[in-house]
Amino acid sequence: MRIISANLNGIRSATTKGFFNWLASQNADVIGVQELKAQEADLKPEHTPAGFHAYFHYAEKKGYSGVALYCRREPDEVITGLDIADIDAEGRYLEVRFGKLSVVSLYLPSGSSSEERQEVKFSFLERFWPRLNALRESGRDVIIMGDWNIAHHEIDLKNWKGNLKNSGFLPEERAWMTQLLNSGWVDTWRTLYPQIPGYTWWSNRGQAYAKDVGWRIDYQIATPALAATATAASIYKDEKFSDHAPLIVDYDYPLAL
Repeated sequence: MRIISANLNGIRSATTKGFFNWLASQNADVIGVQELKAQEADLKPEHTPAGFHAYFHYAEKKGYSGVALYCRREPDEVITGLDIADIDAEGRYLEVRFGKLSVVSLYLPSGSSSEERQEVKFSFLERFWPRLNALRESGRDVIIMGDWNIAHHEIDLKNWKGNLKNSGFLPEERAWMTQLLNSGWVDTWRTLYPQIPGYTWWSNRGQAYAKDVGWRIDYQIATPALAATATAASIYKDEKFSDHAPLIVDYDYPLAL
């Protein structure tokens, strides 16, 4: 089973840069994308890969946020949002279920633009916790993929010393991620590759991309039994579809198509 996650920083922009052309050759089973920056009326057939079922959670604000899931097999159930009005208005959570498997596309808020947005991010982390616990305790196999907007450890960003007081690497955010992983969730990339940074996002400022001054803020977090089936992961950088790079993880897990 191949799962791909990508923050597109605008689905229409990523399409013009060849994202869906690349995707056609990837043999993915489920693709989760974040930051659609589009509404239903903006999307056309070229915004869904051929042979896939498409599901979207749009933000109410135009040109903002939003997540989607593309599934080669039609899911048994689709869950849109967290049933928390202000969070769901920003289009940040979408889950599909196949038997006992759940796959989630998640776009966790960024707090980098203002103190107010950082408080929104902290509020999201607190109110998302019960859903995380419910998923973990459900007995289901779960993958939560997407842009978590947190670099967990020093290995997860190039310039960690210069970012100790910046959103995305704040002590409170990192402690929350530690608590998450200590509670029974598994970071698939870091488990497969303990010593490889695995950056997935680069600032558009300066020469961050060219110099690989990046952050690892896109994850596939899984329940233990499912995470144990992960056999390989990669980050695709041969083409640049947005300021993030796609994260690809292969699991030795049966998903009948």
